[in-house]
Amino acid sequence: MNRTKSYFFCGIGGSGMLPLASIVRAQGQEVKGSDRALDQGRIATKFDYLRAQGIELFPQDGSGMTSGFQTLVTSAAVEDTIPDVIKARSLSAKELRRADLLAELFNAAPTSIGVAGTSGKSTVTGMIGWILHTIGRRPTVMNGAVMKNFARDDAPFASALVGDDSYFVSEIDESDGSIALFDPRIAVLNNISLDHKSMEELRSLFGNFIGKAECAVLNLDNEEVAKLAAILPEERVLSFGIDRRNAYLRAEDLVEAPDGIAFTAIEKADGTSVRVSLGVPGRHNVSNALAALGAVRACGVSLAQAAEAIGGFAGLSRRMDIVGSAKGVTVIDDFGHNPDKIAATLSTLHAFPGRLLILFQPHGYGPLKVMKDELIATFAEHLAADDVLIMPDPVYYGGTTDRSIGTADIIAGVKAQGRQAEHVAERFAAGARLVTLAEAGDRIIIMGARDDTLTQFAAEVLAAL
Repeated sequence: MNRTKSYFFCGIGGSGMLPLASIVRAQGQEVKGSDRALDQGRIATKFDYLRAQGIELFPQDGSGMTSGFQTLVTSAAVEDTIPDVIKARSLSAKELRRADLLAELFNAAPTSIGVAGTSGKSTVTGMIGWILHTIGRRPTVMNGAVMKNFARDDAPFASALVGDDSYFVSEIDESDGSIALFDPRIAVLNNISLDHKSMEELRSLFGNFIGKAECAVLNLDNEEVAKLAAILPEERVLSFGIDRRNAYLRAEDLVEAPDGIAFTAIEKADGTSVRVSLGVPGRHNVSNALAALGAVRACGVSLAQAAEAIGGFAGLSRRMDIVGSAKGVTVIDDFGHNPDKIAATLSTLHAFPGRLLILFQPHGYGPLKVMKDELIATFAEHLAADDVLIMPDPVYYGGTTDRSIGTADIIAGVKAQGRQAEHVAERFAAGARLVTLAEAGDRIIIMGARDDTLTQFAAEVLAAL
């Protein structure tokens, strides 16, 4: 009989750590953890949710590491100076990165579906998981965002779904290079653009990832992905694109609405076509849907069955979530944090009338340094003349990161391109500035990543209106 393993997750509240801890716990293993946010009194409901699963939580002071038989699991954000790490090493406990443990589970599944790319990973992962769940295939799904279809009052942070051992669907992160650990049977690649690494590194990481798959589901609308598709043997590629006649799956006749988008999906092999009605808006979600439809087609699901199922996909939290309206102003909560995601959100919102008042909180100083020029160019291109961008300082919880490039540098660049932009260092003051500017018909967008308090902040802005 297999001995129950004991895992200690340092940083258990993180977007990649929480769902993995939930999956490991549901599989019958002992899970404990700590988190800096818990010590700081932030996001109490998240930690209540973990406790409800039978996960014991500790201060991040080393007190939770009590035995060398425990395995310490850390994310890339956990530094060697954290007491949990120091204590684990004093006990000679085994250490795993989050990605090591995830890859171990993922690679063991008979049908492993890995979703990669700069943008859209979480949405595509959620779509695939929902389709397979709806048709009864009981997938295990590891996501970095809360999937609304699976969220309940007693499971508000449903970024994981535990099924059986046959299907494992996971978004795969490239930011720390750990994508190299994964051996997908089906690899989905939505797009490649600048985010955490240089384009040269990204081409190599993504190219190696899809090269290992039996079937690579690839987006021909993205130039970088199309180049990789051309290198692979044709029989291992299931391509997709919007109005792309050479793609195996293509979308035509798009009809946009504020709360969704419809299109016709056509399969090249036999000309089969089905009408798809999505409950999430934007042209980018057509691309996400094609990726999901392609992945499940590679699992033998018919296009008609998949199209019907995906119509029930409710979306993810913090993906253009409407928080509410007051005095004719709508407040929206959004995860946009890199150029692709920001462009997709702004393009979708600009398809309908109303000025945009945007609060963008960068998700760290490191990403700002990498993406400075691209962020400036994205805002300069996608802000309308009457839109206003307001940026507080980046989220920062401590550590040794280089803070030489800050929010003021981005704002200066955007203003130099003739757009309205303001640096308001403190977030509360930035929110107050939004409320002062807002007029009936405006839409306020609270945008940023890696800070769970942004959703609460969006609600506070709505209340202030």
